[in-house]
Amino acid sequence: MATATAKLNADKTRALGAQRAEVSKLTTYDWVALDKRGKRMKGDMPAKNASLVKAELRRQGMNPQTVRERSKPLFGATGSTVKPGDVAVFSRQIATMMASGVPMVQSFDIIADGQKNVRFKNILLDVKQNIEGGAALHEALGRYPVQFDELYCNLVHAGETSGVLDTVLDTVATYKERTEAIKKKIKKALFYPMMVLAVVFMVCLIMLLFVVPVFAKTFQDAGAQLPAPTQILVNASEFMQSYWLVVIVVIGGSIAALVIAKKRSVKFAHFLDRMALKMPVMGNIVRNSAIARFARTLGVTFRAGVPLVEALDAVAGATGSVVYGDAVKQMRDDISVGHQLQLAMKQTNLFPNMVVQMTAIGEESGSLDNMLFKVAEFYEEEVSNAVDTLSTLLEPIIMVVLGTLVGGMVIALYLPIFKLAGTF
Repeated sequence: MATATAKLNADKTRALGAQRAEVSKLTTYDWVALDKRGKRMKGDMPAKNASLVKAELRRQGMNPQTVRERSKPLFGATGSTVKPGDVAVFSRQIATMMASGVPMVQSFDIIADGQKNVRFKNILLDVKQNIEGGAALHEALGRYPVQFDELYCNLVHAGETSGVLDTVLDTVATYKERTEAIKKKIKKALFYPMMVLAVVFMVCLIMLLFVVPVFAKTFQDAGAQLPAPTQILVNASEFMQSYWLVVIVVIGGSIAALVIAKKRSVKFAHFLDRMALKMPVMGNIVRNSAIARFARTLGVTFRAGVPLVEALDAVAGATGSVVYGDAVKQMRDDISVGHQLQLAMKQTNLFPNMVVQMTAIGEESGSLDNMLFKVAEFYEEEVSNAVDTLSTLLEPIIMVVLGTLVGGMVIALYLPIFKLAGTF
């Protein structure tokens, strides 16, 4: 019996694979046709060739005018990567459709048809085919762990098991939207100063490679004795002209080495996160963001009916901080031997007293998820305010750095000219 079941599953898998392979061979055609009233209609259709598209249009009672193969984008397929924002929008759409009573397979068809991201569209169509083949939603989504992580699939599984999948998906959509909103705000705050610093670096590089050598030759021809700041600038220019490629490679290599070391070394990642938590202003943003993500993620998983110990497993990877991730794993071990959540949180010395107390109230009143959501909302607001403060502080600092570097170089270049002018 077991052998027959295994053979049936294997046959089903091969059939799904063959079906997906067949779909991937199809070409998308854009068509224009006239309906029975003579009204001009247009659309697109995947098919093996244009003749099949025309035949299908005639079968639907339309008169084909033009059928052309969709041209490929000049710079490769659009939507080569699936962004977290795409997943957030998808979660809201599927939750809304399921709550409205639209069948799941049809919902996937509708959402995929409206997708501009080609890669995500193909993923959704593949998930739909797996569901049609008998797979559960969390199993079909689990085939794409990069787009739908373990936490996402666990929440969907909990919703399927408890029979409230639409409610869980709505909660997941809110969770994704809030998390992405925080990320976008932080990135937006850091984008401006990073761009300004990049421009400053390029300006300094251009001056050292092209402007300073012209002044240096002029000073040499005039036989002027260079002041110390000018001599330092000229020496730096000569060094950059000889080793500019080495400098760029060293800087790029150092950044790449830091990124790789953080990914591969737990101790180094822990050290960097500890340092980030101690930074002024930025440390508060990192800390409050980790607490907000912890509270919202745990609240979502707990409301979905995931057992607390299993929920903490998923939450550990969702905090965005190695330090807080390790703390959550420690909490999981404490809870597994019978400790309360608020006591386990207190032992880590990473959560403010307010968070611990609200968690304790939630445990005692049986409304832990609601309390965790309130904590998340409070700290999300704190992150938003801190990001605004950071933006306000960075602007004058950037202006000072910009003025000091560029202004200092200009003054150093003109010092010999002022000295020569004073001799006449």
